[in-house]
Amino acid sequence: MSSDLSDYKIIKEGEAEILMHAKNEVFYNKTQVNNRDISIAVLRTFISKRKQEHEAYLSKRTKGAQKASENGDSSELVKEEVPDTTAQEYHKSNGECEVEEEISPEERCSTVEEGSVKVTEECSTAEGHTNLSEGKGKRELKPPRVLEALSASGLRSLRYAREVEGIGQVIAVDNDKASVEACRRNIKFNGSVAASKVESHLDDARVYMLTHPKEFDVVDLDPYGSPSVFLDSAVQSTVDGGMLMCTATDMAVLCGGNGEVCYSKYGSYPLRGKYCHEMALRIVLACIESHANRYKRYIVPVLSVQMDFYLRVFVRIYTSASAMKNTPLKLSYVYQCTGCDSFHLQPIGRTISKNTSVRYLPGFGPVVPQECSDCGKKFNMGGPIWSAPIHDQEWVAAILADVKYMKDRYPAYDRISAVLTTISEELPDVPLFLSLHNLCATLKCTSPSAIIFRSAVINAGYRISGTHVNPLGLKSDAPMDVIWDIMRCWVKNHPVKPQPADQPGSIILAKEPALQANFARAVASLSKAQAKKVARFLPNPERHWGPKLRAGRQITSKHVSLLGPDAINGALNQEDDEEPKSKKSRTEDSVTS
Repeated sequence: MSSDLSDYKIIKEGEAEILMHAKNEVFYNKTQVNNRDISIAVLRTFISKRKQEHEAYLSKRTKGAQKASENGDSSELVKEEVPDTTAQEYHKSNGECEVEEEISPEERCSTVEEGSVKVTEECSTAEGHTNLSEGKGKRELKPPRVLEALSASGLRSLRYAREVEGIGQVIAVDNDKASVEACRRNIKFNGSVAASKVESHLDDARVYMLTHPKEFDVVDLDPYGSPSVFLDSAVQSTVDGGMLMCTATDMAVLCGGNGEVCYSKYGSYPLRGKYCHEMALRIVLACIESHANRYKRYIVPVLSVQMDFYLRVFVRIYTSASAMKNTPLKLSYVYQCTGCDSFHLQPIGRTISKNTSVRYLPGFGPVVPQECSDCGKKFNMGGPIWSAPIHDQEWVAAILADVKYMKDRYPAYDRISAVLTTISEELPDVPLFLSLHNLCATLKCTSPSAIIFRSAVINAGYRISGTHVNPLGLKSDAPMDVIWDIMRCWVKNHPVKPQPADQPGSIILAKEPALQANFARAVASLSKAQAKKVARFLPNPERHWGPKLRAGRQITSKHVSLLGPDAINGALNQEDDEEPKSKKSRTEDSVTS
């Protein structure tokens, strides 16, 4: 590769700059700026939360020590709270330990027998690497270590190192020699700060993660396509309480285009409903949970985003054999009617509480009859999917506040703030969503405005919100029979033309509504962002916004529809001096034909 700077183009994003060769040898995707910006925002919040958790842990230990010293049991406390383990063991196990009465099931990583020194599960801090000072039992919070498993040009790692305060070492791994050379060149190009924090390694990401178990506070997966082959090793290399960031760009597979391929990669069958993009998020979360469970670990999602042509999930990983038993309660199968697109969820598991004990049992079923009770058609079955919340609203609020406070440091501020604003208003405990236009298409009726429909649902005593996945999507905890009753009442005031009796819409409208809908405008029918006219869904910044060519690919005529004629012509002009005349003429002929 030539070392002449005239062969390179300088690309600046945020505070990082990279050198890109004129050839398409190392993959760089301009459209992923949204992805990188939102990842930086989450990473900043993670570091802040991690520090708060560490301070809370130390405070509880101090109070416990004072209480024990008053009772004269200080010797036993020291033995219990400072087990005979080396600093290296703490380095590899960063779980979260809190007083049992004050923690949630997701955060419990250990149990201590009352009146006994024995600790049933070794406990350590979820906030990062720690040092144990002998005799004092104090732990020092170290800067988080980050692994970018598929680094390519290293732009993401460089932005982490230069823009995120408090970050420690960033390891960039790639198994492509040209990518590693480009990454090392970019590290030098970005100065001493990048050189002191970022390391580039030529290795298979799966092997590297497997040989470094529980070593990284943050593991970032952003492959070209499916992340499924990396998940097993990724969940093993993340510390307890650490963060796994995962991108999937194979949306055609996840959204039902190839259901059998999705099942082979993710262990779940997708359905082609209007909610398919949210179902894709939930399929990926269920897959990560499945891989984590094999190692007595489980996940807690903090943010799940579907935007542009990909999805991005941010989950924290904990280790607990007892909390892992709750996994079947977080997974469900989905039944979707082939006629009216009504959907119903079938939980995989359930629990029975008796006194202080909890029994885990299979879920009751079936939740639907053989034929849809609304239109009489059959059901398609998909899943299993993650049916628990996919966002932590406290995290979302903190991330959004950080983004607004540092808006000048996010190149894609407008887009990510709009997405986060919409997510902050979603109902967190309602899986999937309805499409108002789809409901009206089934009944062949005119569509009520979103405000009128929202008001009817709210007046019926249920909750409703939008979704960041689809501008026309509506999340509601109202059952489908209530939704159809509202639509029946709407059609009575806005009659439709007669339809064949065997059509799903005709069968639904033939029934009398059990609920009389009230379409009077409700106060909560508009969200705060809508009331303030805050932008929530922005158009793409330019034409042909989407995934670019994989590194090493040649641009041909089939890419005209993807990139546009202007981009094709510009790329071909750059290759004039590098291609033989005969090859160049054939390529130009194929483009113009």
